[in-house]
Amino acid sequence: MTASTPNAYFIALGEDRYLPTEHAGGAWRDDELHLAPVAGLVIHHLERWREANVDPSLTYSRFTFEVLGQIGRQEIALSTEVVRPGRTIELVEATAVIGERVTIRARGWLLQRSDTADVAANEFAAMPAPHECDDASSLLDWPGGFIRSISALQAPGRRPGRAKAWLSSEYDLVAGEPAHPLAEYSKLLDAANGIAVRQEPNEWMFPNVDLTLHFFAMPTGRKVGLDTRVAFGAEGVGVTSSVMHDENGPVGTIHQSLTLRRLG
Repeated sequence: MTASTPNAYFIALGEDRYLPTEHAGGAWRDDELHLAPVAGLVIHHLERWREANVDPSLTYSRFTFEVLGQIGRQEIALSTEVVRPGRTIELVEATAVIGERVTIRARGWLLQRSDTADVAANEFAAMPAPHECDDASSLLDWPGGFIRSISALQAPGRRPGRAKAWLSSEYDLVAGEPAHPLAEYSKLLDAANGIAVRQEPNEWMFPNVDLTLHFFAMPTGRKVGLDTRVAFGAEGVGVTSSVMHDENGPVGTIHQSLTLRRLG
């Protein structure tokens, strides 16, 4: 890190444009960005748009990110449009243009809040608390600025294709610009594909081409718990599935489609 690099993943340039810092660097190539902080940035943009344009009784329940090409380490321009307007249900789409090319299309469903506390329940197993897990620097044995920016605690029982871990980062999403708590939490979620690897990444590539987040509760805090499983099929396709947690318990699920490629 140079003296001029802020402790953040992006620098706001105004007019919904952002410049990535070295901390947002990707794991597979030096000239790309990691999807995780970019997804957090898009959610930051969508939350700011929601607060300015949508009835406050609506909340996001799902985000889907379609990655249309390499996420280059260049300026990002964001825009939003309403796909399906409604008073109680609304679908919006954000577009990320990088290097004059549409690189990511992200859609978010907005649903109306109501008081359902008396029936709130789920069948997801709780994660071991962070203090019950060990430091796990080897869990993040990947290159790239983003991976270097995060810390991990690993629960017992890790094996290829299966892991439980807590991730955290002291880096802000955007320098000098308060981000929505959901965006700060979400900036780490795409790292799920790297914590339960089934094959060594120096022998296989298994990048994800999408990221889908479903929330049934809004997370609090900036610690992300991931209960992750990875499946490789016999025809070059895989999937990473995770239950995401905050320190109060499960809050939703993550799914990532993988393309499997043997190196060498």
